[in-house]
Amino acid sequence: MLALVGLLLTGCSSPARRLDRRGTEIMVCGQLYDIGAPVVLWTDPGGYDAYRVERRFVPWEDSPWEKAQAAGLKEPNRYNLRSQRTALETYSPDQLERVRGGGWDLPSLQQHVDQFVLHYDAAGTSRTCFRVLHDMRGLSVHFMLDLDGTIYQTLDVKERAWHATISNDRSIGVEIASIGAYPPDATNSPLSEWYQPDESGRTRIVLPDRLGNGGIRTPGFIGCPATEGLVTGTINGSRLVMYDFTPQQYESLTRLTAALCTLFPRIAPECPRNADGSVAADALTEEQWREFQGILGHCHVQANKVDPGPALRWDDLLRGVRGRMR
Repeated sequence: MLALVGLLLTGCSSPARRLDRRGTEIMVCGQLYDIGAPVVLWTDPGGYDAYRVERRFVPWEDSPWEKAQAAGLKEPNRYNLRSQRTALETYSPDQLERVRGGGWDLPSLQQHVDQFVLHYDAAGTSRTCFRVLHDMRGLSVHFMLDLDGTIYQTLDVKERAWHATISNDRSIGVEIASIGAYPPDATNSPLSEWYQPDESGRTRIVLPDRLGNGGIRTPGFIGCPATEGLVTGTINGSRLVMYDFTPQQYESLTRLTAALCTLFPRIAPECPRNADGSVAADALTEEQWREFQGILGHCHVQANKVDPGPALRWDDLLRGVRGRMR
C-alpha cells in the first residue's frame, strides 16, 4: 500500500528521463529551436565542435594545443565574447559578470545581433571547411551548410565567431560548401575537377578521390547545381565564374535564414541593394555597413572578398525566407 501511495505521489517519470532531439534544431542561447532542416550540433556524434582547443583532423597524439601552437596557431580558442572590446563601457558590472559567466540570454542577444553573413567555404565540403578553419587557420563560424543540405552548427550563436572581421561582433555566419568562384581565364581553377557532366549531359558535383565521401551524411548523394551551367558576374571589381549551389542547400539555407530572422528581428529579410533595387555587388561603405541590418555576403563586409559569389540567387532566397516567415 505504501509503495502504491509513493508511486502516485511521485508519478511514473524516471529521475533521468532522456529527451530525444529530432535532428532539426539549432541552438540559440542554450535553447533548441526547430527549423525544419537537417541539423547536426557540435554535441552530436559526427558533429564539428569549435569549442575544443585540440585540432580535429590530425593524429590524436598531434592534436593537443601545445602541438597546435607549435604548428602556428596563435590562440587556443577560435571564438570569444560578443562586445568583448567594449564590454566594460557597454555593461554594468552585474551585466558583464552575467554575460561573461553564462553568455547571453535571447532578449539581450536580440538587441545586439542584426546581421547574417553568407560565405562560400572554397573548400567544397563542410568537413574540409572545418579542418581549414579550426585546425589550420584558428577561425570559426556558427554554421556550415554541406552539399546535401545538412547544417552543422559548431557554436551557440551567443558566441562571437571569427568569420567576417568587423561584422563578427554583431553577426551570425554560415559557410556554404562550394569550391568557389574564379576568373574566367584562370588556368588553375578546380571547377573542371569538381563539376562534370553525367550520361545525360547534366552537370553534377564529383568529389576528388582524395576526399573519399567528403563527410557527406546522405548515403550515395549526388549533388547538382540548382542552375545549369556556369554563372558569370562581377563582384568587388573581379569578373568571376562559378557553379550554383545545390537545391538542397537553398532549401536548408532558406529555412535557417527564416528562423534566424524570426529569432533576431533586427536581421531584416533583405540584402544590400543599389539605388535601382538590384543586389549590390560591392563592399558597403563604412556608413552603409554601420546602418545595414539584414542578410549580406562576405563581399559586402570586405572589399577583398567575393563570397558567396555571383551564383547565389539572392532574390529567390529572400522570397523564400519571407514566405516562410509569413
